[in-house]
Amino acid sequence: MRFSERFLDLLFPPKCPFCARLLEEKALLCPSCQRELPWLTGAEAQVRMELLKDCVCVLRYQDKVRQAIHGYKFSGRSGRSGAFGSLIAQAIRDRGISADLVSWPSLSSKRLRQRGYDQARLLALEVGEALELPVLRTLDKEDRPAQSGLEGEAERRANLLGAYTAHAPEGFRGKRILLVDDVLTTGATLSECAGTLLRSGAEAVFGAALAKAGK
Repeated sequence: MRFSERFLDLLFPPKCPFCARLLEEKALLCPSCQRELPWLTGAEAQVRMELLKDCVCVLRYQDKVRQAIHGYKFSGRSGRSGAFGSLIAQAIRDRGISADLVSWPSLSSKRLRQRGYDQARLLALEVGEALELPVLRTLDKEDRPAQSGLEGEAERRANLLGAYTAHAPEGFRGKRILLVDDVLTTGATLSECAGTLLRSGAEAVFGAALAKAGK
């Protein structure tokens, strides 16, 4: 650990991203959350979705998981991306997903200005580093109403139709792309992104998310 990192740990001791308990050195989570969080394992962790070759999720989107992700997305807790990204990367390894590069469903420019950072991009950067894969922006998004304010899969899919366009497709043609996101609800976002990438020349698209909503 570099001196600067040790100094920052003294000023801001690392805390569990789900409960804010102080962590032991190099731990991602506290022992309690490690035991008690709603982990998805086996077939539960796999999500079958249209156009995606495979997709894996780490946790169920409820209780402390929901609160932690909400803080990460909407309350400026961007530092949680390190722990969250590491959890996603481990799930990808366990699933045996093999990709050429990592990407993410980009925020619209308006939403990015409002939030100040793209939470999925931060996760993608962490996953790329952990898996030793390049991270590449592959998608642009026009401004649409937030998916979180919509109900049902049909409404969510209609809201996203045509919202994404390929960003510099010459950089990913013929590649196997791993799309990383924070929460998978109906799968509408990842499906729409996968369709855009495949039409623009990607060989295959995989998905990975920190949490899965619903059953």
